[in-house]
Amino acid sequence: MKNKIGLILLVGLLAFDCAKVPVTGRRQVNLLPESQLGEMSATAYGEFLSTTPPLPNSDPRAQKVRRVGERIAEATERYLKNNSGGKKIAEFDWTFNTVEDPTVNAWCMPGGRVVFYTGILPITKDEAGLAVVMGHEIAHAVARHGNERMSQGMAVQGAGMALDVLTSEQPDLTRALLMQSYGIGSTLGTLSFSRLHETEADKMGLIFMAMAGYDPREAPKFWIRMSEASGGGKPPEFLSTHPADDRRVADLEEFMPEAMKYYNQ
Repeated sequence: MKNKIGLILLVGLLAFDCAKVPVTGRRQVNLLPESQLGEMSATAYGEFLSTTPPLPNSDPRAQKVRRVGERIAEATERYLKNNSGGKKIAEFDWTFNTVEDPTVNAWCMPGGRVVFYTGILPITKDEAGLAVVMGHEIAHAVARHGNERMSQGMAVQGAGMALDVLTSEQPDLTRALLMQSYGIGSTLGTLSFSRLHETEADKMGLIFMAMAGYDPREAPKFWIRMSEASGGGKPPEFLSTHPADDRRVADLEEFMPEAMKYYNQ
């Protein structure tokens, strides 16, 4: 059975051309049609907002999130156009919402559908801090990390089937794979793969926020505040889906000279 699943996955891998992630140039293989994944994301996004109503447009917090989001999205599309990624732009239907929730979190689904929780706003402090998070989350969508993670999750589950078959035969599993930040199965390999995505999104986010006119040097400051807010309660890095705080800050500082090239061009 395992050999059969492996063969199915191998055939699937060979059927898709390797793509390069913008900015980093990393090669990736996404087994799922981005258009179909976008449709699923739109449905899931609508369902989330129906149970967790967003702040009204008149709320200053929602206005700030939307303002920063639109600036980052415009800069992101400009980067893609300037770097042979113009075809990707059609994948996005940029949507920015803020929900009243104390959770310190924000996310961006495939297709550019963003949600910020009010719990993260005191840590972002201002628009530049908010741009750090926005750039990072949008980078996940641009890099197609959702597709890559879901493809990996299908492999971990031994699904080995097309997305439309998986959707019709195992809808609960499909939804879980879509909504989770990494594939089902808490193996260290899966966690390490997720940390790769986080580091990649950090670098891409620096460039996107810089092109939008936000000082990328605010990024390390934000992550230091995030570390302080966590109170040291995070698990060891090898058991975490995110890089350790000190490593994250060091990586950002190392990449900063490249990001500064895009600041106030």
